[in-house]
Amino acid sequence: MTSLKLGTGMANPLLDFQFCADPTAIEYDGRLYVYGTNDHQQYEEAQSNTYERIKSLVIMSTDDMVNWTYHGLIPVGEIAPWIIASWAPSVISVPQSDGGTLFSLYFSNSGWGTGVLQSKSPLGPWTSPLNTSLIDGNNETVKGSGAIFDPGAVVDDNGDAWVAFGSGQGWIAKLNPDLTSIEGKPVKLPSFYHFEANELNFINGTYVYTYNNDWSDHSPWTWGGTKPTMCSMNYFTSKTPLVTDSWTYGANYFKNPGENNMGYTNNHTHLHKYKGKWYLFYQTNLMQSCLGSDGGFRSIYVDEIEVDEQNMVIHECIPTKKGISAIKKLDPYAKQSAATSAATLGIIFKATDKPGHMTAARGTPCITANKPKTGIIEVRDVSFTSGEQTLSCRLKGKGRIAFRLDKQDASDFASFSGTGDDWTDQEVSCTLEDGTHTLYIVISGNMELDTWQFIP
Repeated sequence: MTSLKLGTGMANPLLDFQFCADPTAIEYDGRLYVYGTNDHQQYEEAQSNTYERIKSLVIMSTDDMVNWTYHGLIPVGEIAPWIIASWAPSVISVPQSDGGTLFSLYFSNSGWGTGVLQSKSPLGPWTSPLNTSLIDGNNETVKGSGAIFDPGAVVDDNGDAWVAFGSGQGWIAKLNPDLTSIEGKPVKLPSFYHFEANELNFINGTYVYTYNNDWSDHSPWTWGGTKPTMCSMNYFTSKTPLVTDSWTYGANYFKNPGENNMGYTNNHTHLHKYKGKWYLFYQTNLMQSCLGSDGGFRSIYVDEIEVDEQNMVIHECIPTKKGISAIKKLDPYAKQSAATSAATLGIIFKATDKPGHMTAARGTPCITANKPKTGIIEVRDVSFTSGEQTLSCRLKGKGRIAFRLDKQDASDFASFSGTGDDWTDQEVSCTLEDGTHTLYIVISGNMELDTWQFIP
């Protein structure tokens, strides 16, 4: 087992220990939450990614775009035992009259339909408000048009919610205020050479529909602009989404990653504006060799993308292995989760009773690798101040946890020894100097780390 990120400065993929794909995202309380299909479930149960064993979704979040907090899984199969499988989420949030927020997460119930889960937090707990799909192949309007899956949802400036879905033919429908039913009948979208990966955005008063076209050469192409390349991402725009002829073709804004030497795979993107910048989340299969596989297992990547909001033009995004730079420094004087990392090697994360809260321990996410002697967590762009300070950790187990600066094999500037099976808070003194550093946390033995924090 290896890491594409540890010690390399690379920011892609977002997680280097978890296969996941089909990204979506939502901002809440200053953080960006990203969700994806849990390819790792299929990887652990089968050698080929044929998707049918996937019944969970992955959650992670960030506020700096480089260090990602892994929040674990949404166990869709347990929450909604009626599903066939769960893929390709899309999430929206709507303020509630009680001052809270309702999160609605739409997902592919295999290729048969589109399901929905709801929660009052981006981390859950999630519930299934229906005992069947929101819409599926039994719907008289969409019956026979292909897979009723890969939803893309959006809330416009009027507070109205919409969802797109389909394969072979794209569809759009307005959601009722309950967000668990459709108003009227779905309407066809212009979706020439349509394959999958539907998504909706609402930008500067304009509805933007994107989808993945198929693997053909797309001839003839008579809809204006430049003919898209195979298995690439297209976009259309409209002011009146339920009028099929109102949609105008824009361009091919993201070619298949293989066209840019990033490995050919199916294509699914999420366009998102966060902290004033536009980002494109997408997937590649480059990480699978690090975990000893060639079965088609995918990972989520992100790069900046240029969007001309005034003229509603999405420029082509070129995928990179390096990814993007941090948009802010990490504050070590705030309590940090052990599940926050820019890179890892030999680490597994364990769920706790609190939704979305994970702990870190030595282990391997690779099904063919032995348990390593040490596990390493790399946290980047950590901004320290000078002086003597205290490092506080919540931990348990027997073994050792060491803290190092800038190099994995640097001398320890602080360390902890485990005392047993109960969670304890331990403190050690250390002296640091002003500067931005990479922090390495090295776990050995049977130690488990929950949180860490420096106290000046």
